[in-house]
Amino acid sequence: MAVESEWLIPMSIETIVEEIDAEIARLVQVRALLARTGKAAKLVERKAGKAPKVRKQRVLSPEARKRIADAQRKRWAAARAKARKEAKEA
Repeated sequence: MAVESEWLIPMSIETIVEEIDAEIARLVQVRALLARTGKAAKLVERKAGKAPKVRKQRVLSPEARKRIADAQRKRWAAARAKARKEAKEA
C-alpha cells in the first residue's frame, strides 16, 4: 500500500525542530503547573482539619459614628458650595 503524497506536508528540518522545541516548552510548563498543584493540594489537606479564622466585626462607638457623619456632611456642604459658586460664575 503506497502512501499518498497529498497526505504529507513538506517541512524543513528547522521547522520540525522549532515545533519540537515549542512542544517541549509547553510540556515543561504543564509539568511545573501539575507539580505546584500537588504541593498546593497537600497544603490544603494539612489545613483542612483546622477551623477557618472568623474575623470579628468592628464596632464603632456612637461618638465615632457621629464624628464620621459630621465630617461627611461637612464635605458634602463644601462640594455643594463649590458647585453653587461655579454655577454663579458660569
